[in-house]
Amino acid sequence: KSISPTAVTPLDRRRGQLAALSIAAVVIIVGVPLWWRTTETYRAWLPVSQIKDLAKLQLHLSADVEVVFARVDGDLLVQFIILRLQNMKPARYETKYRTATIMEEDALKKPTAAEADLSLHMLSESPCGSLVVYVIPESSSLLPEDVNVYIGQRRTALVRISAQMRVGKTLEQLLAQLEPRIKQVLQVMSFSHTDITVALSDRVRFRPGNKESIADSMRAFKSSPGYEITFSLLNPDPKSHQLHWDIEGAVQTYIQPLLTKLSPLANFSIDSQTLYYTMLGVTPRFDSSLEAYTLNADSLAHVINPVEARLGSNAASSNPVLNFLLYVPDIRHSPLYIHDHRKQEVPSNAFHSPRWGGIMVYNVNGFYGSETEFPVHVNINMAKVMGVFLAQLRLLLGVQSLSPPPGFLVAPCGSTGLADWELDRLMWSRSVENIATATTTITSLAQLLDQIGNIVINDNIAQQVSSAVTSLQLAMAELEVGNLGFALQYSKEAILASEKAFFDPSLLHLLYFPDDQKFAIYIPLFLPMCVPILLSMLKIVSEVRQRRREKQAKKE
Repeated sequence: KSISPTAVTPLDRRRGQLAALSIAAVVIIVGVPLWWRTTETYRAWLPVSQIKDLAKLQLHLSADVEVVFARVDGDLLVQFIILRLQNMKPARYETKYRTATIMEEDALKKPTAAEADLSLHMLSESPCGSLVVYVIPESSSLLPEDVNVYIGQRRTALVRISAQMRVGKTLEQLLAQLEPRIKQVLQVMSFSHTDITVALSDRVRFRPGNKESIADSMRAFKSSPGYEITFSLLNPDPKSHQLHWDIEGAVQTYIQPLLTKLSPLANFSIDSQTLYYTMLGVTPRFDSSLEAYTLNADSLAHVINPVEARLGSNAASSNPVLNFLLYVPDIRHSPLYIHDHRKQEVPSNAFHSPRWGGIMVYNVNGFYGSETEFPVHVNINMAKVMGVFLAQLRLLLGVQSLSPPPGFLVAPCGSTGLADWELDRLMWSRSVENIATATTTITSLAQLLDQIGNIVINDNIAQQVSSAVTSLQLAMAELEVGNLGFALQYSKEAILASEKAFFDPSLLHLLYFPDDQKFAIYIPLFLPMCVPILLSMLKIVSEVRQRRREKQAKKE
């Protein structure tokens, strides 16, 4: 017997339609949101609006300056000068004027300007970033006759002006003489437009006339949380020279005081090494007129690369390395002198390379004699060597060597190797540089994350970005009111947080699938399941339309 197919009843057809609709509803209501939620890229909230505002903010710097007039005959004239000057405050400086106290007057009666500077410092220590200018009469014996301005080791300056107590034209001459000198003092001891330009050298185009600013910006290392300093003794001829250098004692005596003073800026680590059979890589030329070997300025650029390959580096640290090399020529090329571009002998017999370090040639031919036995035992004069390295270290860290205007006398920086006002200038530059660098980093990160939508932004990155933005806002606010120490600290926190967020490993775009790869994975998985559901839905829609047409035909 033939088996006839079972007829589909309306009830069965209704149940099939409900089953298809139920499956479609579950897929759309539950499956699609669940799939979307479990496969979406997690992106924590970022302060995008505040980041955009950072690029629009203008940086305002302010320094506290106090002008103190020594008591002279005719206090009414001093008061009149103060009232006149209070209406002529220089831009960028919060200037206050007053007369000297009795204790300050006693300090200004010291025999020398250096002693007066120390006594004034003992009376009251000026805050970081501030200056005090003492105006003394012409009759004062603190300054030599040809000196009108004395700049001390700390944050104090002495300015001498004519004190002829006559009203009228003489007073106008006195004011005209005082104002430009105070401005000159501020340009030397505090921040200037040149300092800010150098700090923003990577972001500001220099004008053709700013060649000195270009040189300063290219010589010094960029701001960093830490630096590594390496002292290397190069002995290419150990068979002839047995060298002894007290590098540990020299570092403690000459270098460590400077690094201690620079501790607010960065952390420093020091190491030393002795390298044998290490040549400069450039053959010196013999000068018969000098009976010595010479290295011309044009050949100095070829000295560093061969030597640098022997120095080694600390792979575990990402901090910049400052290299200081002491080279003792071998007996065949001794003595050896460095000549500048004018073919003149360099007094220090040393040179430095921008953002790398310095090399000093130390001749020991004076130890040779007719009956000399080799190897010659040489005790290196570390005071002479460290004097050169200390000057190079100042330049490489951004301490600008300024030539004071005529009539200015700048006190030696002392045992620390750095005056207080020089530290302040460096802190101003580093604060501005840190703010600019952190702002650029955060802005670039925000643009990157906005352009690539499938990069995961975890909570740690969002926290670092928010911390950087907050620190930047605080640093700008502190700079505006003249709190240099807090501004520098906030700027360091901003640059650390911004770089930590920018270089986070989870931000690598290659760790996540692009959209085309997602389709290549999901289509083979979901297409076989979605086709029957889609066909069932199309069939249900077709049947519903057929019923409507039949009902309309019956009504007609």
